[in-house]
Amino acid sequence: MKHAFIILLHAFVGWAICGAIIGIGFSLTTEANTLIIHACAVPVVFGVIAWNYFHRFHYTSALMTACIFLIFIAGTDFFLVALIIQKSFVMFSSIIGTWIPFASIFLTTYLVGIFTKKSST
Repeated sequence: MKHAFIILLHAFVGWAICGAIIGIGFSLTTEANTLIIHACAVPVVFGVIAWNYFHRFHYTSALMTACIFLIFIAGTDFFLVALIIQKSFVMFSSIIGTWIPFASIFLTTYLVGIFTKKSST
């Protein structure tokens, strides 16, 4: 249970940071600029989060972690953001707003997992 909590907490923190980027971006600039900034920030955010997870915990493989992060993010976007907050699925029609970030989350997490060894401390 502790292991599941830790990995899901990492995914949640990434999702929350990316949500904050979207929220702040929409209030400061255009939707197009916000989505570009978000798409560029996602690999950085999840790179740092994945590095922390793999360096400190490494309970799951790179592939499993990438899948868990992606499923958590996509599920939260679907069930919370689309269904409850926006009451619309229009966000899933945006390649730069949804699909590129999803691919970045998976690929970044997977690559960081492959290239990060468990800490020997």
